[in-house]
Amino acid sequence: MRKILKITGLGAAMLLLASSAFAQADTIAITLKDAWDIALSKSLTVMVADKEIEKTGYEKKGAYASLFPNVAFSGSYQRTIKKQTMVMKMGDKEQKISMGTLNNTSGGFNASMPLVNVALWRSLDISGKSVDLAVEKARESRQDLINQVEQAFYTCLLASDLCDVYKENYSNAEENYRQIKAKYENGRVAKYDMIRAEVNMQNAEPNVYDSQNQLMLAQWQLKALMGVNLNTNIKCIGSLSDYTYQMQKIVMASDSIDLSANSTMRQLEIQDEMLDLTYKMQRAQYYPTLAATAQYNWISMSNDLKVFHYTWNPYSVAALSLQIPIFSGFQKLNTLRQTKIQQQQLDLQKENARRLLVVGVKQSLSSLETALKQYKAAKATVEGAQTGYDIAKKMYEVGRATILEVNDAQLALLQSKLNLNQSIYSYLVAKSALDLVLGAERADKEYFGTGAQMSPTRQLIIKNEE
Repeated sequence: MRKILKITGLGAAMLLLASSAFAQADTIAITLKDAWDIALSKSLTVMVADKEIEKTGYEKKGAYASLFPNVAFSGSYQRTIKKQTMVMKMGDKEQKISMGTLNNTSGGFNASMPLVNVALWRSLDISGKSVDLAVEKARESRQDLINQVEQAFYTCLLASDLCDVYKENYSNAEENYRQIKAKYENGRVAKYDMIRAEVNMQNAEPNVYDSQNQLMLAQWQLKALMGVNLNTNIKCIGSLSDYTYQMQKIVMASDSIDLSANSTMRQLEIQDEMLDLTYKMQRAQYYPTLAATAQYNWISMSNDLKVFHYTWNPYSVAALSLQIPIFSGFQKLNTLRQTKIQQQQLDLQKENARRLLVVGVKQSLSSLETALKQYKAAKATVEGAQTGYDIAKKMYEVGRATILEVNDAQLALLQSKLNLNQSIYSYLVAKSALDLVLGAERADKEYFGTGAQMSPTRQLIIKNEE
């Protein structure tokens, strides 16, 4: 019987260990870089942007086809219902002669090729700029996604740290209640102290549940941005304190703000270049064009339908076609004026966008400076609050402090830790927004390409998805 109990206990222990190991393996730990990797590989927005680049690339190749000869085969069949009649006067009599045949068949090859066409050449340059614009839009979508994933990752770290703070606060309250209850049972403290300690513990418990719920919501948001199944268990590695090395004062004068890497400004610059090329293309409509054509055809005429008995007579033609525009009712001139106005509008849009971006940079810098000051103040406050809490507990134990003073010290410690984590989070979010406006690539360049190597964590998540 004892052997059976031992075997049963050993089996239960092994089962418990196996289930615990499975639960740990089922939770995937990810870093910020892993989150970037997964999001960029599974984001539908990024995929759409990449397809747009591929599409505009084909459009550019299709536009270059206009420079090559255009060769086509054509054929026709004509059935004469009533022949043409020619009247000829021979002496005093008129002679009527029917001309043509009943069946007329022709076929052959036609080729044409532009030799001089400045407007066509300008349009090819515009097609190249269209590809550049699509690439920049894809870069913008990647940067936006990285910014969203980064902030969602920081939100998960904040929720996790707050959850730890609330758990620690509840643990302290529970420990105080346990000690005060033991003293009350020994008659060393009043019942009022025990009730206050119990209420303080009970008030700390809902915050733990709420912080756990906030952590779950933050993880759902991150998983949604990463494009993974919401049922996949993830854990963000690290804490907000791991990123305090980034917290430093950033000074940037208005005249030194560099927006050259900003995606919005880059797109406006490309659009400006496209409008300039469009203006040149439209102005080239005034230039002469020269084209070459060639034909090689066969023709056969017969009064019967015996195709194989037809006599095919070949003929060929080569020609140069020169076209010099003279007057088109001022259409070209008005088109040029419209393009000029569009360029002026774009210049105003660029200046307005630059001003708004500068304001955004200043707001981010102000938020960074405020968060840095809050962090320094909160860091000193946490140290003082921890010391004050420890002293209050010791004084209460020797009867020189009341339970209200202990609770106040505990509340001050809780609030100081919350302020510390919030200041770090505020700094990181403001820094992320500043990087987005300035166009800084927070990930390595390979994360912006299509050939990035998958990390083991990314492979594991994709495998679980399948």
